[in-house]
Amino acid sequence: MLNTFVVHVENKPGVLTRVASLFRRRAFNIDSLTVGRTEKPEVSRMTIVVDADRDQALRVEANLYKLVNVLLVENITGKPAICRDLAIIKVSAKHNERSPILEIISVFRARVVDFAMDSLTIEITGGEEKVDRLLEVLRPYGILEMVRTGIVAMRRGAKAEETAAEAAATGNGAATVAADDSVSYSV
Repeated sequence: MLNTFVVHVENKPGVLTRVASLFRRRAFNIDSLTVGRTEKPEVSRMTIVVDADRDQALRVEANLYKLVNVLLVENITGKPAICRDLAIIKVSAKHNERSPILEIISVFRARVVDFAMDSLTIEITGGEEKVDRLLEVLRPYGILEMVRTGIVAMRRGAKAEETAAEAAATGNGAATVAADDSVSYSV
């Protein structure tokens, strides 16, 4: 099962390496990893999607909290959240193929960001399924190049603010790790 973690970390050199190394050491494959600035310049936000069962997800969360620069960890899997993926797709588009491709793009609410003599570059933002469906429909025209950002996610409503306030009150957010006596958090 894919688990989505939102991790707030100190914006310092080497933090990304430490977080990625934790997953490498535990032999978890990161399906998606995005990192970006937040509203606070000293804090960066990571969105990490990893394939793990419930027990493994709890261990990942506990081990992330062991890293010095980690401020807050939240597994938002199954919680109301907004998840988006951005893709830029360059598709082969000869003159006679442009009209059907432009119709497809409008159905998906994507947009053309570059026209060339023999190609179109398309930008689409949405859920992973939406991006995957557009790719499937464009494949017969010939996808020349593609890049995807990976998932960025944010909880809906004010809950995220409450969780951050709880984390600040405890010092590092360790109180948000689910207490479950049936799971061993040892490494």
